[in-house]
Amino acid sequence: MLKSKTFIKKTRSGGVMKIVREHYLRDDIWCGSEVCADCKQESTVLQGDACIESNLCAYPHYLIPDTNVVLHQIDVLEDPVIRNVIILQTVLQEVRHRSAPVYKRLKDIIHEKEKHFYTFTNEHHSETFVEREPGESANDRNDRAIRVATKWYSQHLKTSAPDAEGLKVVLLTNDNGNKQKAEESGLLVYKCEEYIKSLIANPELVDCLALSNDDKNEVTSSKVLFPEHLPLSRIQAGIKSGTFLQGTFRASRDNYLEATVFVQGEGEDTTEVLIQGLQNLNRAVHQDVVAVQLLPRDQWVAPSSVVLQDEGTAKDDDAEEEEEEEKALRISAAEASRKPTARIVGIIKRSWRPFCGMLNTSQIKESTRHLFTPADRRIPRIRIETRQAATLAGQRIMVAIDGWPKHSRYPNGHFVRSLGGAGDKETEQEVLLLEHDVPHQAFSQAVLSFLPKMPWCITPEDMMKREDLRHLTVCSVDPPGCTDIDDALHCRELDNGNLEVGVHIADVSHFIRPGNAMDKEAANRGTTVYLCGKRIDMVPELLSSNLCSLRSNVERLAFSCIWEINHKAEILKTRFTKSVINSKASLTYAEAQMKIDDTSKNDDITKSLRGLNKIAKILKRHRIEKGALTLSSLEVRFHIDSETHDPIDLQTKELMETNSMVEEFMLLANISVAQKIYDEFPDCAMLRKHPAPPPSNYDILLKAAKSKEVEIHTDSAKALADSLDMARVDGFPYFNTLLRILATRCMMQAVYFCSGMDSDFHHYGLASPIYTHFTSPIRRYADIIVHRLLAVAIGADSTYPDLMDKQKQSALSNNLNYRHKMSQYAQRASVAFHTQLFFKSRGILNEEGFVLFVRKNAIIVLIPKFGLEGTVFFDKKDKAAPNLVFDEEGPSLKVEQHTFHIFDRVKVTISLDDSNIQHQKIRMSLIDPVIPGVSVPVPDVEPQAKKPKLDR
Repeated sequence: MLKSKTFIKKTRSGGVMKIVREHYLRDDIWCGSEVCADCKQESTVLQGDACIESNLCAYPHYLIPDTNVVLHQIDVLEDPVIRNVIILQTVLQEVRHRSAPVYKRLKDIIHEKEKHFYTFTNEHHSETFVEREPGESANDRNDRAIRVATKWYSQHLKTSAPDAEGLKVVLLTNDNGNKQKAEESGLLVYKCEEYIKSLIANPELVDCLALSNDDKNEVTSSKVLFPEHLPLSRIQAGIKSGTFLQGTFRASRDNYLEATVFVQGEGEDTTEVLIQGLQNLNRAVHQDVVAVQLLPRDQWVAPSSVVLQDEGTAKDDDAEEEEEEEKALRISAAEASRKPTARIVGIIKRSWRPFCGMLNTSQIKESTRHLFTPADRRIPRIRIETRQAATLAGQRIMVAIDGWPKHSRYPNGHFVRSLGGAGDKETEQEVLLLEHDVPHQAFSQAVLSFLPKMPWCITPEDMMKREDLRHLTVCSVDPPGCTDIDDALHCRELDNGNLEVGVHIADVSHFIRPGNAMDKEAANRGTTVYLCGKRIDMVPELLSSNLCSLRSNVERLAFSCIWEINHKAEILKTRFTKSVINSKASLTYAEAQMKIDDTSKNDDITKSLRGLNKIAKILKRHRIEKGALTLSSLEVRFHIDSETHDPIDLQTKELMETNSMVEEFMLLANISVAQKIYDEFPDCAMLRKHPAPPPSNYDILLKAAKSKEVEIHTDSAKALADSLDMARVDGFPYFNTLLRILATRCMMQAVYFCSGMDSDFHHYGLASPIYTHFTSPIRRYADIIVHRLLAVAIGADSTYPDLMDKQKQSALSNNLNYRHKMSQYAQRASVAFHTQLFFKSRGILNEEGFVLFVRKNAIIVLIPKFGLEGTVFFDKKDKAAPNLVFDEEGPSLKVEQHTFHIFDRVKVTISLDDSNIQHQKIRMSLIDPVIPGVSVPVPDVEPQAKKPKLDR
């Protein structure tokens, strides 16, 4: 059966266009129930004995939720107890349109066989399709379509499943109007809340209910704490007229009463607008898209130098304490240091997600209302109702926000699920991955089905477009314990006296073909995430640690970049080829360094390494001469106990010449490939750029250098590099390293982009006009795309539509940038957690450090020995504050009679403060300089660290 409608549409040129929309209806769409005798079903999903113990429904039944139930109660629907649910096509389409995250979660539930969720295409069934009536809203039409489908199911199962006694269909809706019309039609209908509260075996599921509007009104006070949010229509008009600005809300980690809104301007321009004070923040949550109104210039303020965190007990809804704290934020600032300051007038798009954290244990009483403290300090506390508070005390749990009334100091939410005991390593790792949105579920069967069958070997077909390089002395150089070996190198002398240098990269794109389930999963994950003692792979282990890994003494498929280079490191020829290699050695950086340094060795591998090292030094010198930056950051390495998996030793990573050697050839390969793919595909090459920092980013670096009477020039990357090279202070050998660490903090984030969507390709840090990522396809999806582009460019593979679509490449780049950033944050959080474990068993240690930043009420100290940063507070709540004088221009902080500047040498005690089990932190207290009432006495005998076991 065919339904069709004809529309007349005006064209831009003034003509008219006839549009015909056809809608096909069928009468053979099956119902999905295993007890149905009428439908000719390919497979059944809904069970015949669909029993959930309920006081309301003491009979087998199927559930049909409407759109709003799915959107707001997805946490309930995900629970294992909820089974045999019919998802109507009408509902699925509406959910897809209104919330991409909920749609993905719903699709995941539908794919779980044990959940028995069935999608019924009611919009194409001849008996359930309804046309929109004149004057009927789209929402009312969809509600009617849901009621019609529910009625059809009830009648259909009555006649087609006579043996299924008492089997009924229950409509779930929270809409009073929809419920009333359903009841008038003789349907069995309940509100979601009353149905869930009726479940006998799962009373705790009530905690997972999102609050309805009625519930929200019950938990608010009469006093209005926040201004009303403007309606979207006024916000859009205000943005169009320039009255309001739109941007992304970024809450501060250090100060819960301060945030920044990033407003995107023309092209690449981004303006930072400061938001300060509870009312101006107006219920925005980190990462929300908001509308702001600039305050008059005389109300602009400088970013606060106060470290202020919303600690401990819940504040009352009168917010009087915030008023006192807000006064502390406002410091008299020079006009030049003030920033555009604004207030939030409305929310354009919420970016709420389930948050990990803990219940406030001090608040747990007989009441069912409790405050939840998120693990991420940028997220406000959330008020929830739960009857499981005593059970959940000490547990990491997940909570979702339902809404934030203007009368309430905190948003309202609901319990989602428990993750495990706080402090447990597995639980904390799960929290870490969830909080940083790292996809870490096991690879699905759909993904694994695209793995090659074992045993695998190279076939004659594989060799057709490949060069056989198995005879070359290729070797890899990596960190200890590396199993996902992306790259290998070779160097040999040619007959003409020049050198041939090759970079050979794992040919992952041979195994992962465009558009299949494995490719989509890798694109979504974006990158491998390296945590302490654990790796979250981008691709299944069979590829990452075996078939793609360029291990020694096995044949592997590779993508090779080969240069002819003279002894001045000038590149004479470059070629790219798919290849087969057989690596002769898998070396660590230390092993490779020993071979190079051992004059008694002269084998082929050692000669190759010496040739590579010699050329790499020249390449590095040339790069630095062009203005490439050599910055610094302290990376730590943990020695993990093989039995307990606890960290038993902590040390900063030592870099060798071989680290630099490998880096130089990876950089050279990336630059060579970038130029090749851009020449071939100027509109759709995936490149990587590093924007130059705005001048204001260098303020802290310039002030730090000036405090030691050193001048730093930031006009260009070369000027910065040259002045960093010359920056020296007599008697302070570590000064240059500290300056480079600070310079690293001034840098912008490097990002992937599509060449057809941008005009500025420059990589500031490398001083290169063009750059990409080619050398790590096992752990970065961007490199797989680059491999595909390069393969098409040299005729080794065929193209496909998405590869040449600059809009899709740009969207992919955005996801890869997000995943890369989250991966970095997750890795840092993992290091922080393992650092806490390390210090937990060490008692109090005394260490020397340097002041890295000066704040109004604290100094931030770097301990080079451990690569550790910590804050020394001077205004502790349990003590009278010493006399503090903060000079923003210095910056300096005078505490009693002593003045602290950036890079001052200090001595501190380090210990683990585990008084707050959720936010355990490294506590530092000052020993030297000695300040009466502030410095702590040094223990007579410093506690001995436990002797570490051998690193096995």
